Amino acid sequence: MAAADRLRQLRALSARRPRIRGPRAGRPRTGGTRTARPRSAPPELSLAPRPHPWVRGPVMVAVVLLGAWLGLLVVGNVRSQVGPMDTTMTLRPSLTGGTKINVAPLGALELDSHTAPIRLDVDVDRLDPVRSQALVEHPERISGLQTEIAHDVEHSTLDLAARSCAAVVIGATALGLVVYRRPRRALAAGGLALVLLAASGATAYATWNPKSLLEPKFSGLLSSAPQVVGNARSIVTEFDVYQQELARLVTNVTKLYDATSTLPAYQPDPGTIRVLHVSDIHLNPASWQIIGSLVKQYKIDVIIDSGDTMDHGSAAENTFLDPVRDLGAPYVWVRGNHDSATTQKYLKHLRNVHVLDNGSAVTVGGLRIAGTGDPQFTPDRSVVPGGDAAERLAGIRLASAIRDQKEAGTPVDIAVAHEPQAARETDGTVPLVLAGHVHHRENQLLPLGTRLKVEGSTGGGGLRAVQNKHPEKVLASVLYLDRSTRHLQAWDEITLGGLGLTTAEVSRHLPDDNLPGAKPSRTPR
Repeated sequence: MAAADRLRQLRALSARRPRIRGPRAGRPRTGGTRTARPRSAPPELSLAPRPHPWVRGPVMVAVVLLGAWLGLLVVGNVRSQVGPMDTTMTLRPSLTGGTKINVAPLGALELDSHTAPIRLDVDVDRLDPVRSQALVEHPERISGLQTEIAHDVEHSTLDLAARSCAAVVIGATALGLVVYRRPRRALAAGGLALVLLAASGATAYATWNPKSLLEPKFSGLLSSAPQVVGNARSIVTEFDVYQQELARLVTNVTKLYDATSTLPAYQPDPGTIRVLHVSDIHLNPASWQIIGSLVKQYKIDVIIDSGDTMDHGSAAENTFLDPVRDLGAPYVWVRGNHDSATTQKYLKHLRNVHVLDNGSAVTVGGLRIAGTGDPQFTPDRSVVPGGDAAERLAGIRLASAIRDQKEAGTPVDIAVAHEPQAARETDGTVPLVLAGHVHHRENQLLPLGTRLKVEGSTGGGGLRAVQNKHPEKVLASVLYLDRSTRHLQAWDEITLGGLGLTTAEVSRHLPDDNLPGAKPSRTPR
């Protein structure tokens, strides 16, 4: 009985001990501790064949393009305010690129602005009545409207670029998850979509065509717009022909005048300093060709512009000033009441231009010239004009600066101010002062001996003159000064027919003290 119990205990103990498996057959036993080798998982069985690499590539491209397009379609638009308009800006895939502006319900216009696989769509949703009414009530804000619109478009474009990047990544990644069901493939699709958008943006930037605004394509009710644009272009073309003919006319008249002059009392010698006085051009592009012709025919040494070269003083007008660099003579300029600080800053950086303000002086063409800009900028209606008091104060400061120049040993020969009221304050400090502003000529010997010469409008009142029943005439003067004494010897007044007219005349005038038999009068020095 005890033996049986003992046998049962041994069997139970044997069952609890771990079983030690020996080495596999055919393998030698090695010393040391044996580590268990993990069993490899059995290979998965798949009945579907793996796609060929040539198939996987196009599928990925299709996923990227379709996902990016869906992303742009759903979340890739920006609602923004551009000036007085509420707009929606969107990027769309395109084979040709460009910009499309939808003006519902009138139609659309397309601009060939760039060549890239993306197109910019701008939907003009509405014209905000509050902002539009503010422009009507405060027209002085129009001068800053271009800067405001440029800022709005820049801000909206940056916002659109950031949103579009997020849209294409989200769209391509989401579609990649649906198609591949693998996060790595889906993220690869999103990354490729972002690279594609960045490359398209770089291509659009490299092929940007700023002149596309000049050649828009119209559709819808706007398709009649080219007729209006055509009329405008024909007006510009005719005006270009007119200004060329006017310049040719003044050239021929001055030649004829030189050949048939019957005023032997004064014949300018080659050493005479010749000054061309112009004023109040008011954005008339014909003026540049007229001035260039006069510079050539009269062998002008220096051009003096007494202001109001612009109309509103806006930055958009600045490129109008570019021909000043190539007129063939130094250009001395003072600011008029239609010229802004922006205008003055632009002119300062042009070659061959000397800007005078606050009594500053420059020696050019053999003459010492001092001038000051108009203290008032009248297109800005948010500022109350200072009137004659402001002009007189500016003239007093100019006269004080001229006295300082004399004490420094650099006496001024000619002073320049835009407003005659300011110019009169220099009486007794300078022999000759030039002005403009009033659009007609004045010649006056002031009580203390200074001669005031006011020039009319060299721009014929500007392009606004077309609104008048009788267009203003184009006026300019050539002043002859003795090179040694800087004394005014004579002046020629050039008068041309206004816009649409083809008349011209030149008349020579002598100061009283330069007439035959006259005694020279004393002039301030």
